[in-house]
Amino acid sequence: MSKDVGNEDLGNRIAQFSQEETRHWTPNRRDFLRMLGAGAAVAAASPLSAFANSTSASALRSRLLQDDRFWASINSMFVLDPGRTFMNIGTAGSMPKISLDVFDEENRTKARNSGSGYTNLLAERTKVAPGFGVDPDELAFSANTSSGMCHAILGLDWKAGDVVVTTNHEHPGGDVPLQIAVHRYGIEVSRVALPVGNDQNAETYVNLFEQRIRELRAGGKRVRAMMWSSPTYKTGTMLPIAELMEVAKRNELISIVDGAHLPGMMAYDYARLGMDFMSGAGHKWQCGPGSTGILIVRNKIRGSNPLPLPKWYPIHTSSYPTTPPVRTTTGTATYDIGSIITSCGSLHTPMFSALVKACELWDQIGRKKIETYDLTLSQYLKEKIAERWGVERLYSPKDDPRLVSAITSFNPFHNTADVLNSTKSGTFVSRMLSDYNRGFVIRNVNVPVIGAPSDHWPVRISTHLWHNASDIDRLVDAMWDLSKKLG
Repeated sequence: MSKDVGNEDLGNRIAQFSQEETRHWTPNRRDFLRMLGAGAAVAAASPLSAFANSTSASALRSRLLQDDRFWASINSMFVLDPGRTFMNIGTAGSMPKISLDVFDEENRTKARNSGSGYTNLLAERTKVAPGFGVDPDELAFSANTSSGMCHAILGLDWKAGDVVVTTNHEHPGGDVPLQIAVHRYGIEVSRVALPVGNDQNAETYVNLFEQRIRELRAGGKRVRAMMWSSPTYKTGTMLPIAELMEVAKRNELISIVDGAHLPGMMAYDYARLGMDFMSGAGHKWQCGPGSTGILIVRNKIRGSNPLPLPKWYPIHTSSYPTTPPVRTTTGTATYDIGSIITSCGSLHTPMFSALVKACELWDQIGRKKIETYDLTLSQYLKEKIAERWGVERLYSPKDDPRLVSAITSFNPFHNTADVLNSTKSGTFVSRMLSDYNRGFVIRNVNVPVIGAPSDHWPVRISTHLWHNASDIDRLVDAMWDLSKKLG
């Protein structure tokens, strides 16, 4: 559907950097773990103390500077306003020039030819699916994360009394369809209260979910599913998918992941992880247009998850056979579930062509390179915060790499109790934009904290491939200055 725009030029621009210059960001998930000095200790699920305080801010800064020229070139592929520093990618990303060109060209072609959008976008899904480790039949294009969560949750064959174990840090995109299922089907929702801060590890979450499931079943409840966010939008804590998938499989549960921030940030192989559903955004870290999302649906049996596929029906489609499709019990798909979900009337095809182009750019740069760079920036920020304010100010964990994402939440206030003041928190966010050179676009967020009288309101910062160490240095200095001014 879309014409390739700028692929040759893009390839030349990326290829101009020698292997020597880019070797530090090899496409290997262990890069980030080795960088933190964790390595095999983390892979073996060692206690938190085994890798705490392993890397200083200065060492992380040196690491970032090694490939500064490469990432500066990537930054030039975007049209971001140079008068601002955009650090709220968790809310909205920015389309690269190559996607903007495709979006403009295809909109004009569509208008010129009075084109329709009756398609299941199979060709586009075929291009994108390998970057996420799945087959085209397992990948659907949705309108956004919330749309995908509605598909996942409301398409299941719930029975009254079914229990979903989830958390108290979920986004409305997942909470709202859960509530609809409560009202419509009579399901029950049991919420695990999540910790905040650095004093936690992946095993913390395994134990929390396992304990809740045991308690519910001991009380005669029929636990049917687990739903969680990775990472949470409130603190950026990457609830450990691989470890929680083991919990789901041991307990024979349906697994639903709100992965709003995963596409474009993390280089995950979703077939290997094996969750039943992962709903992510196209417009955040993946830098596609608004109203685009990536929905992964397990559509065949693999060794990563040998459980039967859950019975599921589409809720938003114009493509459904007269004979109900039967889900496979083998490693071969019986039908293209991605096509059924994607196909719904006439689609705005230029939108999805632009998303595909952004995905192709990520694949060319290297999704592992982007993941490692994003996480290194995030870790550098977390270490700078710990040095300046103290590690106890972090709402995001930093010392277990399995829990780290490119989102950082913390309490910046001189008076720590001011984090309970939503108005002052909002003022901090607005003045970070208005009071400083190349003003900083960040946000705040409400966070339920165990034992607190009310929600906390830390600030939230997103670090992505158009940032560098100097941006973080300026940000930290500005936040420190503003915290003193606000008293």
